[in-house]
Amino acid sequence: MSDTIKALTETVRGRVITASDPDYDDARAVYNAMHDRRPRAVVQCTDSADVMAVIAVARDSGLDLAVRGGRHSVPGFGTVDDGLVIDLSPMKGVRVDPAKKVARVGGGATLGDVDHATYPFGLAAPGGIVSTTGVGGLTLGGGIGYLTRSVGLSIDNLLSADVVLADGRQVTASDYQNEDLFWALRGGGGNFGVVTGFEFQLHEVGDVVGGPLFYDFDDATQVLECYRCYIDEAPEQLGCFFGWQVAPPLPFIPADRVGDLFCVLVTCWNGPHDEAEQIEVMPFPTLQSAFDDLVPKGMHHYWKADFATELTDEAIAAHVRHGKQTPNVSSSMHLHPINGAAQRVGADETAFGHRDKSFAPVIVGVWPDPDDDEANTKWVRDYYAAIHPHSGSEGGYINFMSGDDDHRAAENYGANYERLSAVKAAYDPDNLFHVNQNITPAKGR
Repeated sequence: MSDTIKALTETVRGRVITASDPDYDDARAVYNAMHDRRPRAVVQCTDSADVMAVIAVARDSGLDLAVRGGRHSVPGFGTVDDGLVIDLSPMKGVRVDPAKKVARVGGGATLGDVDHATYPFGLAAPGGIVSTTGVGGLTLGGGIGYLTRSVGLSIDNLLSADVVLADGRQVTASDYQNEDLFWALRGGGGNFGVVTGFEFQLHEVGDVVGGPLFYDFDDATQVLECYRCYIDEAPEQLGCFFGWQVAPPLPFIPADRVGDLFCVLVTCWNGPHDEAEQIEVMPFPTLQSAFDDLVPKGMHHYWKADFATELTDEAIAAHVRHGKQTPNVSSSMHLHPINGAAQRVGADETAFGHRDKSFAPVIVGVWPDPDDDEANTKWVRDYYAAIHPHSGSEGGYINFMSGDDDHRAAENYGANYERLSAVKAAYDPDNLFHVNQNITPAKGR
């Protein structure tokens, strides 16, 4: 047993999984099968003390350190070769205070864990659109989802965070404790420490009217033109994103249309049901998990993303031209609106530096066969190259980035990058937490 592994086994209560364990391959695997990395150890942390211990070993040994919640990171930031992985998945408890409408959420919880705990109270925290996504990674990057227009990003509803820092201390960050760290956590990614617990403001969300509306691909231009106008003025209780969808074999899809390419509007109306032309009334967690089967663990992922100030005619033409080549049922382009409540937060109030943008488009390449890596990656890159000139923005949403987008970090964090760099220097001057879309510590601090 190496000194590193010995140090871990002597100081943590959670399992320390190495290549000698029969479940090592499962423990090291992440959702994106393009990343086949072999950590020296995966440590399944049971509490903050375990996290502190792993950080100390990584710091003292000089090993790379990855932090994992839901394993969904497209660039594979939840794993690392010959380094240590902090696996927070055992820390997934959720405690709801229905009177205060507040939830305490463990750092390893998924959106599904939160939905399961909050729905019985008729409450929800704003998250994404896939229930297996980790709360930590999604929140620290911003948190775009069905409720963004009505109550803002996930970070806009974060009340506090418990954070283990690079020096091994745990602190609480909020509006009145470690305020600079709290500001940076809200959009600055995993650059500043390991968040072992989140406190969220909840909102009244129970059964919603929603689901996908399918339109023939031939109508895509008109649907996009209508969508850009309607979503700008629509009631904020409406969440609705545009996407491409190769029709899967579902009960409501006619057998002769399975495999055809459609465009879809995926809707979530969280207002009075009698004010909506009802698609279907469903529990919010049902909508939140509707796409889970399209992105199972073990698929290959490659994504590209931008922010967009508007959806121009030229952008629509590029979307339609490249959307027509959508390669399979799991791949798509999603055009997420980030207006409404999300735009009422000032650009410098949190680290999320793109409050003036209206859309967050992401080209999502997902496929099962590694032999198709080149073709699917090319589709994503060509699509991105076609829409980027029309975005009106250099940056994109960090949670939608791929591993080869690290050069875009400053643009993706936007006008707040310099301040983020200063906070990074204060809390992680040696850049221990660098397996992420990295913020370089400011010099001379």
